Order: sequence, then C-alpha cells, then structure tokens
Amino acid sequence: MIPFRPARAVQCALSAAVAVLLVGVLAGLRPVMAQPSSDTLTISIHDAIRAALSVSPEVATEQAGVDFAKARHNLAKSSRILTNFEATSAHSATPGLDNPNNTPTDRLYLDPDVRNDWENLNLFNRLEVEALQPIWTWGELGGNIRAARAGIDVERAVREQKELEVASRTAELYWSLLLTEELFRLTGEAGDVVAQAKNEIDRLLQEGAEDVDMADLYQVQITEQEFMQRVVEAREARRTARSALRRQLFLPDNQTVAVAEVQLKPISAPVEPLEAYQQRALDNRPELARARAGERATDALVDVARSDFFPKLFFGVTARYGYAADRHRQRNPFVGDPFLTQSVETGLGLRLKLNAAQTRSRVQQAQARHDEVRYQHDAARQLVLFEVEKAWRDVLIARQAVTSREEALKISRQWLLDEQINFDLDLGDTENLVKAVRDNLTLRAQRHEAVFNYNMTVLRLYEKTGTLLELVESGTLLDAE
Repeated sequence: MIPFRPARAVQCALSAAVAVLLVGVLAGLRPVMAQPSSDTLTISIHDAIRAALSVSPEVATEQAGVDFAKARHNLAKSSRILTNFEATSAHSATPGLDNPNNTPTDRLYLDPDVRNDWENLNLFNRLEVEALQPIWTWGELGGNIRAARAGIDVERAVREQKELEVASRTAELYWSLLLTEELFRLTGEAGDVVAQAKNEIDRLLQEGAEDVDMADLYQVQITEQEFMQRVVEAREARRTARSALRRQLFLPDNQTVAVAEVQLKPISAPVEPLEAYQQRALDNRPELARARAGERATDALVDVARSDFFPKLFFGVTARYGYAADRHRQRNPFVGDPFLTQSVETGLGLRLKLNAAQTRSRVQQAQARHDEVRYQHDAARQLVLFEVEKAWRDVLIARQAVTSREEALKISRQWLLDEQINFDLDLGDTENLVKAVRDNLTLRAQRHEAVFNYNMTVLRLYEKTGTLLELVESGTLLDAE
C-alpha cells in the first residue's frame, strides 16, 4: 500500500459526504437500530404482530361488536320459547266495608246498605302474569335467528379486517427499524472516511505538505458538519419510530423495543401465478366474507317481512290475582269485587297485521336492502381481484429491483476492487476511485431500500389475499433467503 495522499483524501471525503447525504435522507425517514440494553425488548416479527393484535384497542373494539352480535343471536334464539312472558303488580290503598246490618260475608251483595268505608283504608295488591308462546309464525322466528347468526359472521369479518390492518402496520414498523439499522451502518462507514480524511489533512498541514492547503481542510469540515446533521436527524427519527412501535405494542415508557433480526433479507417465498392469489383472496378476504354474511342476513330479513302477510298462531295464558283486607269474595259468578280477583285465561289465538300496504312496503324495503348488499358484494369482488393483481405486479417489479440492485452492487464491488488495486500501484485515476467509493455506498443503500420495498410488497400481497394472519400464526411470514 502506498502512503495516504491528501488530495485523494479530500476527494474521498467529498464523495463520502455525497453518500452520507443519500444515506442520511433515507435514514431520516425511518428509525435506526441500536444495541439492546437491559430495558430493551428484543422481539421477532411474528411475536411483534401477535403482541400487537393481543393488546390492540382497535381489535378489542371490533371484538366487542362480535360479542354484541352473539348476544343478539342468543336473544333471537330465546324468542322461540315464551316470546312474551312478564308479570305486572299493582299496589294501592282500598276502602274497607261498612256493614251496618251485620250481613253474612257471603251474602253482602244482597244487602243494599253495604257501602265502602273510606275511613278504614287497607292495602290492596294485584299480580298479573302474561305468557305468549308462538306456534307458527311463517318464518318470522327462524328468519330472525338466521339474520342474527349471519350478523355474527359480519362482525367477525370486520374484526379480521382490522386485525389485518394492525398486523400490516406492525410489520411495516418492524421492517423499518431493520432497514434503518442497515442504513446506519453505511452512515457510520461514511463517517469513518470523513474522520480519516480530516485527521490526515490536519497531519499533513502540520508537516507542511505542498499539495495541501486550508481549502482542503475547510471542505472536509463542511462535510463533517453535514454528516453530523444527518446523524442527529437519524437519531431523532429512530427515537420517534421506536416510540411508535412501542406504542403499537403498548409497552411501558421506560422500555425500548428492538428487532431480533440482524440483517434485512428478502422474503424467499416463491411468487405463484396470479390466479392462485386471486382464488385465495376470494376465499379469505374479510370484505367478501362480510358481504356474503350480509347477503344471508338481508335475505333472512326479507322472509321476516313477508311473514306479516299471514296470520300467526300462538298459545296465550293470562293469570290475575288481587287481594285486599276487609273485602270478601262473593260466591255468585255474576257478582265480582274488583279488589278481589282470581282468574286464568288460556287458549289459542291468531294475530294478523291488516294493513297490507304497509306490509308490502316493508317487504320492498327489505328486498331493496338485500339487493344493495348483493351489488356491493359484486363490486367488492371486482375490487379485490384488482387489488390482488396490482399487489402481485408490484411484487414482480420490486423483485426485479432487488435483482438489479444486487447485480449492480456486484459490479460496483468489482469496480471498487479494481480501482483500489490501481490506486495501490499508483496506476489509477483518483476521480475513478472517488466515483467507485461513492457508487458503492449508494448502491448498498439502494439495495437495502429495494429489499425493504420488496418485503413490503409481499406483505401487501399477503394482506390483499387475506392470508397474512394465517402466515403469522404459523410462523412462516418471514422466510428469508
């Protein structure tokens, strides 16, 4: 190796500054990994997504909707037995009896002189129990049960859709941390070059080298300040993004999260034909499951509305019991005391809504709602197919970008090696070496960015096919090459 030449040091420092600026821009957008400390949680991508799903209030909100739908289904099922079963009580003060002739209590109704005694008040109690058991409802009860059951599926699909959103967001935060760790390493390498150039120029200035002047030192110092700015930007962005991931996982404020992987590698899952992904989407997308369940629910509600055209058979029971002190029951069936009641009414009955125009309008409303959901299902199906196709083509583009960056990086390494050999032999061009160093750093940063973009496009494809959660549960989401 020949001695370090100051002119070349300045040029290398300037080229490194260019690379630092490129890397710094990328690093400023996303967080940067640091070495784990004692209060740092190191977590894999699968565990991070599982943890986010388990503590997410967004998912919990949708789960509450599922619980509500289940309760509504139980209510519909319980309506099959004793649809109406209630008790009503009444309590008040009642007058006693004024019997001036001391007429026997079982013949009071024959004495015209018997009067209410309002100066002698007593307590009156009445209890009335009503029960109604439907026997034949022309599909009303069954339709309500089917609609409520489909409502559970609707809410489950809504919850799964929210889970996909949370899982995708968590994975993006996770891979952003991993990406910026790689970029920060490149930033450190560029910083080492700047520091080396500055130290070498200081030494040569002190030695009085003829081909070094203060302009060279000023250029390196300017580059050093730009580098320090990028480091601060990257550090603060790292803290912000780490805080975002920590909030996503609902970790304590005094705990930091770190990724378990040490290198950002492309997902190695092979890209299958488009038709395979589209079929998976049709089978798994929660939006389509929600639409299918909505169709079942609205179809059942049409049957419920139609049932009002027909008389509904029921069995009813009404029991009444009333009692007041100082009142006496009379044995004559044609004479009764309203404060002493005891009766049971039971039998079959029919109930029919006679306003056919209103019933017809309700049926039309239910049918229109069903048609609306059916049309939404058709539209959602086409949208899902398009989203999958777009995501699939984005994967192809991103995969080719990774391949191109890796090939370009191989060429850059060979070029840099050749220029370093020529530099050592004093045969090379300084400008070419500067370009080789700059392009190598830039391509390494671009390669990491391309891998990140590729992984995100694969993640989006899994999300659009509705299989992301399944891959997370099986632990096969990240299968790096």
